[in-house]
Amino acid sequence: MHGEYKVPGGKLVVVDFEVADGRIESFRLSGDFFLEPDDALECINAAVEGLNPNGTIEEFGSAIHEALPSEVHLLGFTPESVGVAIRRAITGAAHWRDYDWQILHEPPVSPVLNAALDEVLTAAVGEGLRGPTLRIWEWNAPAVFIGSFQSVRNEVDEEQAAAHGAQIVRRISGGGAMFMEPAACITYALYVPGELVRGMSFADSYAYLDEWVLEALKALGIDAVYKPLNDITSPIGKIGGAAQKRLGSGAVLHHVTMAYDMDAEAMTQVLRIGREKLSDKGTASAQKRVDPLRSQTGLSREAIIEKMVEVFQQRHGGVAGEVTEGEWDAAERLVEQKFLTEEWIRRVP
Repeated sequence: MHGEYKVPGGKLVVVDFEVADGRIESFRLSGDFFLEPDDALECINAAVEGLNPNGTIEEFGSAIHEALPSEVHLLGFTPESVGVAIRRAITGAAHWRDYDWQILHEPPVSPVLNAALDEVLTAAVGEGLRGPTLRIWEWNAPAVFIGSFQSVRNEVDEEQAAAHGAQIVRRISGGGAMFMEPAACITYALYVPGELVRGMSFADSYAYLDEWVLEALKALGIDAVYKPLNDITSPIGKIGGAAQKRLGSGAVLHHVTMAYDMDAEAMTQVLRIGREKLSDKGTASAQKRVDPLRSQTGLSREAIIEKMVEVFQQRHGGVAGEVTEGEWDAAERLVEQKFLTEEWIRRVP
């Protein structure tokens, strides 16, 4: 069996082994990581030898931790990342380049139609009707996007939202509320088969699916890192956040919104950002919580998106595609039947 795992922000971990009589045999670890002293590699191989292949990531990691000498340096990987590679080998996880990716960048549509498209396109991937896809959002009006489980009353000042012309849209993924204005954010969505993140924890999958965008941001001069569970940040401030939804078909929706040119005053008027959340982020005011990409790069929104797509194609491939007529129709129906209904919008009042 063969498994690979590119550690987000780190190195490639590769494992090869056999399974016989319910045990791992002939285990070999390799990769472009750094490890000192050299003989620690054999300690890792010996620690995994004979283990139950159906063990958890934590169990593999613990076995390796216990076997390593006290003075050992692992750079670019961890014992747990070896466990991820083992789980991906056992479960038959796929790799980015196993797929023919489509990249969608359609003209602006309403915020609620964007939310519906996310559900429709994720379902299409799960049903095998389209291949894995990256979509760049464009929208034509302000909106307050709230997480699937958030309370409208607790998160949104509805009078202020109306004053700013912002529609309230409840998305199908979890996470927090965002005040989004056209051209002030960069939002993208990945619609992927579950096989791509098979063997990973939810936390690991977030960073794994966004590693390409961290590379793009770094190419633009931003020291971007992933802060668990779902934040993209830099030494200057938070850049954006991710959210996920996994459908019963196994398909995964992973979408991210990054601030390009945020109106901090409008955001604090529209969103009820409580003291507890601000305290948790270690900041004194909402205005300091998010640092726009414009201030860090001096580039246009279009130039940043162009670099993102370029890096994605370099790493994973992909050709320009489009939303099909059937997908548009399905999304428009979903807007009327679900996303615009009070039952959905106020599922958590």
